[in-house]
Amino acid sequence: MAYFDAASAVPLHPVARQALQASLDEGWADPARLYREGRRARVLLDAAREAAAEAVGCRPDELAFTSSGTRAVHTGIAGALAGRRRIGRHLIVSAVEHSSVLHSAEVLEAAGGSVTQVAVDRGGLVDPAAYGDALRADTALACLQSANHEVGTEQPVGAVAEVCRAAGVPLLVDAAQSLGWGPVDGGWSLLTASAHKWGGPSGVGLLVVRKGVRFAAQGPVDERESGRAPGFENIPAIVAAAASLRAVRAEAAEEAVRLRELTDRIRARVPRLVPDVEVVGDPVRRLPGVVTFSCLYVDGEALLHELDREGFSVSSGSSCTSSTLTPSHVLRAMGVLSEGNVRVSLPFGAAEEDVERFLAVLPGAVSAVREKLGAPVASEVVREEDILVVDSLGKRCPIPVIELAKVIGDVPVGGLVRVLSDDEAARLDIPAWCEMRNQEYVGEEPADRGTAYVVRRAT
Repeated sequence: MAYFDAASAVPLHPVARQALQASLDEGWADPARLYREGRRARVLLDAAREAAAEAVGCRPDELAFTSSGTRAVHTGIAGALAGRRRIGRHLIVSAVEHSSVLHSAEVLEAAGGSVTQVAVDRGGLVDPAAYGDALRADTALACLQSANHEVGTEQPVGAVAEVCRAAGVPLLVDAAQSLGWGPVDGGWSLLTASAHKWGGPSGVGLLVVRKGVRFAAQGPVDERESGRAPGFENIPAIVAAAASLRAVRAEAAEEAVRLRELTDRIRARVPRLVPDVEVVGDPVRRLPGVVTFSCLYVDGEALLHELDREGFSVSSGSSCTSSTLTPSHVLRAMGVLSEGNVRVSLPFGAAEEDVERFLAVLPGAVSAVREKLGAPVASEVVREEDILVVDSLGKRCPIPVIELAKVIGDVPVGGLVRVLSDDEAARLDIPAWCEMRNQEYVGEEPADRGTAYVVRRAT
């Protein structure tokens, strides 16, 4: 089995496993106690903090260990907003942030605060000037991920941090995806990360708050972790997390070159091997091991099952693989095709032969799914004056696009097709199909049920 979902989690690094086992015998006691066992535990905790701080590029007393990366984000945003409540209650985030950031933004809005989402380009990249435009007199905090978790695009953190610094606004950086590859440059104010992204054990997060940043921890607090992460520290897991971060950093530069070559290979060959594919994400500013593409006329869940049967573990942002039946908010913000979406994220040590086997298997897997969807229940096709109407109400992605593709040739060049759909994914996928197939997307129209998407045949 080839595990190609490192952006979600990676197996425990051998160094982490060794550190975890060794510290189980020494790190079980309360590090706040002065007796021998407590002192031993304190030594382990302090050493782990120093190692993690060195990897981040901060002072040890600026770094707290939390119970997860998500908890670090929630604590960091809530504490920074509370610390600057006299300034205002305005938060800036990018449209492609991790859900933990967006959920914190929702909490702020529900409590009467305001949030500005900064748009991204088709590659998933923010414009630093857009952060400057979003800044207001009452802006308390800005957030920006260092690299995107779905498409791998690396953000211009340094430039955004400079814009925020000039305005006196702290910037919180979610570095979960990138910290294993290197420190985050720029004058950021707060940083969060999660150990299971770089081969540490799950249940360990990092929260860094620079000296001088106004911060007021929310909720019940105690004396542990500077009052920012109450509760007894999981010292063995923390030691393993710090040890594995140091270990992967030692390998990162060399491994980045190797994995970037493999993902470049996937980016170049998938469109040649599989017709009607869009490779998404910035082609240059991206993490070494992540490549994402979307396939027209493909059910994402069905494709993941096909690849799983062939021995590949990958993930998807397609609406048909989610419980909400809506496309990934990242793909939606980028305005790219969402149906048949596949994210390949290679772990450290991924084998070249596994990548070659994936490229050999993929065309057949896509063809099998397309064949199954090639004869959907016939649409009701009628004409309203000079417009061909396709009724795809009640049908999920990618059926509306398949049915559009089947009838576009039935209208003359310049003629219109009106696709009725109540699937949220159609709002993204029909315009993306038009761009890929050189047809003209006219726009949306109101309908009695769902939405009408109007396409003009251009070729």
